[in-house]
Order: sequence, then C-alpha cells, then structure tokens
Amino acid sequence: MKKSDFPTYQHREDIPERYTWDIASIFASVEDCVKAITDAQGLPEAYAAWESKALHSAQELLGYLRFDDEAELTLDRIGEYVFRRADEDHTISRFQDLKSQVVALSARTSAAAAWFEPALMALDDATLEGWYQELPALAQYRRALDKVRVLRDHVLPPAEEALLAKAQEMAAGPGQVFSMLNDADLTFPDAIDSQGKAHHVTHGSYGVLLQDKDRTLRESAYHSVYGTYDKIKNTSAAVLGSQMKQLAFFADARHYGSSLEASLAPTEIPLSVYDGLIDAVHQNAPTMHRYMSLRARALGLSPARYWDVYVPIVDTPERCYSFEEACDLMLDALAPLGEDYVAQVRKAIDERWYDVYETPGKASGAYSSGGRGVRPLILLNFQGALEDVFTLVHETGHSMHTFLTNRAQPTRYAAYEMFVAEVASTTNEMLLMHHLFDHATDDAMRAFLLDHLCNQFKSTLYRQTMFAEFERDANGASAKGEGTGADALSERYRALNDLYYGPANVSDGEIALEWSRIPHFYYNYYVYVYATSFAAAVALSERILREGEPARKRYLEFLSSGNSRPPIDLLAGAGVDMASGVAVSEALASFAQTVERLERLLALTD
Repeated sequence: MKKSDFPTYQHREDIPERYTWDIASIFASVEDCVKAITDAQGLPEAYAAWESKALHSAQELLGYLRFDDEAELTLDRIGEYVFRRADEDHTISRFQDLKSQVVALSARTSAAAAWFEPALMALDDATLEGWYQELPALAQYRRALDKVRVLRDHVLPPAEEALLAKAQEMAAGPGQVFSMLNDADLTFPDAIDSQGKAHHVTHGSYGVLLQDKDRTLRESAYHSVYGTYDKIKNTSAAVLGSQMKQLAFFADARHYGSSLEASLAPTEIPLSVYDGLIDAVHQNAPTMHRYMSLRARALGLSPARYWDVYVPIVDTPERCYSFEEACDLMLDALAPLGEDYVAQVRKAIDERWYDVYETPGKASGAYSSGGRGVRPLILLNFQGALEDVFTLVHETGHSMHTFLTNRAQPTRYAAYEMFVAEVASTTNEMLLMHHLFDHATDDAMRAFLLDHLCNQFKSTLYRQTMFAEFERDANGASAKGEGTGADALSERYRALNDLYYGPANVSDGEIALEWSRIPHFYYNYYVYVYATSFAAAVALSERILREGEPARKRYLEFLSSGNSRPPIDLLAGAGVDMASGVAVSEALASFAQTVERLERLLALTD
C-alpha cells in the first residue's frame, strides 16, 4: 500500500475492532474487574491465616502452595486487565487510579506472604526430603522450593521480609513517574523537512523519521526529541537516581554485593555472564567501527552524525505494509517452525491478541504481555515500515513462548526467566530476515537486507550491551556515592557512545542525553538479555534452517519448558552454549562476516 494510504487515528473509538486487542477475554467489563479487585482484598488475610500451619506437614505445605498458585493467578488476571487498559490511554485517570489500587493490593499481599520464605529456610533438609517421599504430589514443587532455599543467606527474618514487601509499592515509584512523564506529559515539536513541510513527532513516529532519506527531516526530528529531553534532564536524572537508590536499598537489605548481583542471583545467572558479554563486545568494537565507517561512506557523509545512524544506506523501492500484509509475511517467514506453530499464530491474529495502531496517550513502543491464566496480548504502534514488520514478529515470538510454556507447564513453572525472555522473539526476527533474503530478487535488495541485519547487530547486540554497561556502571557510581546528576550521567553515556560506535560518527551533547528516554533502565538490569538472546537466536535460527526437524523439535521443547530448569541449561538443551560465552563470540564473528559481505556487495572497502 502507499504510505499516504496508511491509516492514522486520533481517537481509539475510531479504530475498527479487529485492530484492537480482545481485552474482554480477561474481564467482560471494567465493573467486573473492579468487583474482582474488591473480592481480592481478602488475600492478605488469607495468606496470614496460613502462617500458623503451612509448614506443619507435607499435606499442609502442598495446600499452601496450591493456594499461592491460585492467588497469583487472580492477581495476574486483575493486573493484566488494569495495566493493559491503562496503556490504551495514559490520560484516562480512572485506570491510573485502578493501577494504584492494584499495586497497593499486590504490596499488601506480598507483605502478608513474607513469612513463607524465612519459614521455608528454617525447615531442615531431612524433614523436607521426608515430605517429598511421603507425598509425591509435593515433588512437583521441588525445584521451586530449592530455588528459594539456595538463597537462604539473602532472606531476612519474617518481620523484616514483611517490611521489604511493604516497601515494594514505594519502590515502583520511579518507574511510574518516568512512564507518566515520558508517555503522557511529553510532547515534541514538529520536525521540518527540506521542503518546509511539518511532520508530527511522537515516540512511535520518531524511529520512522530517522529512517527517512531526507537528512534535513532526520536532523529536525532528532533535535525535536533531544531538545525536549534537554529541558527535563535534571528531573530525568533525579528520577533515574531514585531508581538506582531503591535497587541499592533492596540489594543492601538482602546482603548482596551489588544491585546487579541481587538481580541476577534469583535467575541463576552468574555475574561472569553479564561481565563477559560486555568484555566480548569491547573486544569486537572494531567491527562496529568498521560498519559505522562503511555507513558514512555509503551515505557520502564526512562526518556522519547520530541522526544518520538508522537511515538505510541502500536505495530500495519504498514499501508500506498494511497490517494484513505484515501478518501474511510473518506467517510465511515462520513456516520453518512447523505447521502447528504457524496455525497458532494465525489463530492469535483471529483472536485479536494485537492492539495495532498508535493513538494519543497510548503507551509507546511495543510489548507482549499476559500469560498465566490469560491469553497473551500484544501492544504495537504499527506504522507500516519494514521495521514494524520485524516488531510484529518479535512480539509474536514473545507471545508464542508465553502461550506454549503456559500450555505445557504447571503454574509454578509457567513464567520463564528473564535470561531467555528475548530468545523466541529474536529467533523470529532472524527467521524473517532469512526469509526476506532468500526471496530477494536483486543485489540492491540483498544489500538493503544485509544493512538491516547489520543494524540488528548494532541495535540489539551492541547497543543493548552498551545500555547494560551504562546501567551497571551508573548503579555502581550511585552505590559509591558518586555523581549521578544529569551532567555526570550524560558524560558517562557520551563516553560509551564514543567507545561503541567509534570515530565515524561525531558525538554531540544531545546524544549524551539518550539515557533519559530509555524505559528499560527502570526494569532492573533487563537490557543485557536482549544481547545474549540475540546471540542465542543467531545460532538457533541457523540450526533450524540447516537441520530441520531435529533442531525444530529441540527449539519447541525449549519454548515449552518455562522455568522448569535453569535458563542456561534450557538453552544448552536447544543446542546453544551461553555459559562459556561461545554463543556471543560466534554471533560477533557472524557480524564481521555480514559487514564484509555488505562491503563487497557495495564495492566499498577501505
């Protein structure tokens, strides 16, 4: 379709129902959800009632764990409805109020259940082992209980655990403030192109504008966004500083050496994996510098600037995809995963897992949500660009991972760990890339796709590792009492940009502010998994295409495993070695080969 024909909406009510997610699959109405919230107010008292009996016998422990599963399903269902409705339009105060109620209820419930982990820690090994033998049904929970008990040095007495649980509502404050500031309050000036035409700048349109061939428009959009963030940089630094302090508070309270260690330990990931990722990317920084130099030469820029980082370097016919066209392309690209997988994706489209179009007040970006007890839901801000097609298959990968693991695993093991959370989504992206490349009809399209793949390495493996390093080091500075004001954060961020991207791009004061617009810095060391997952996805997609059924079977078993085993073991079962860093090194070697192929195709060698 023509870009001029792409639909835009100013009011959510104007969007045809088939392009909105089926929120009624959770609750038929707001009133039903409010009633569920009211009914759930008794959960804290119900948890407290178990304290005197849950660990008195095998049968009582099993009863408590089953109660806990059901209570979590209830809270998940309520939270999923309220948070998704709030993300439809952040300016609607009713759902913001309901969010506050749900957060408060969750905090009270966590506080009321805080007695369990310390009590479980106090139970001697022989007694617990005897209970497993006495009541075989309890053995289903063995791994979950072992994961708690192995962290016994970091679990506090019941009264202190209850206090920490109550503090969780307060700890959510920095992320909530950032979300409201970023998604509800900030607006950007129009960007002006070389012909003097104004273009509306939003979180959703910004990425599209940075890919436009009109450099005047790109620069204008860049200044529009960062000029706005410059005006609130001190507020942004204060909010991020509060986030880092709350992470440090909980890490210190639980006797961890750092907030990073506190984040990784419960997910069974050693610090060496996080630090090793950063070290490996540092060692391969020259490959990124080579690619950035190639981009500058291909664009005829000396020097290039940061508003030139995302524009394709190969001319290709402009293509705007309708949502239906994007879905058809997705289904074709995912065919190597088998008929059953593709049939479920088709069903997801028909069942309206997707909320497609951007409207004022809607949450920016894209995500997949849902899971235990509710079907997955996917928020998009679809603009019709090829990148939006990649986003579509990415989020569908998340949702299919969620769907398959919930179908195969009991409640306790249905939520997969953060470390593997981006593998399925990125594997889908790699399969789409292979599909597009295999069906390219000329060298221009092949070069375009190679450049796109290089950009995926740049944005996912390198950029997310840079984010991970910034997050690690900024939190470390905060813990030491060093400066975390706007200038200190910006200087740290500017230095990392120079290190990762090299001399081909001129650094400026505005790119140094990018830290202030990254929501993932409020997700507690989440970003590194994008990079490790990308490395795993490169290996998995190549094995699926090369080996066929054996690799596909191993991969689908991985998608169905939830957190039934440690995440590194799950990936090893799928054929990917993350523990030693081999997968990251192999992915970086693949990037070097991709840059070489692109250089040869464009006849642009140094």
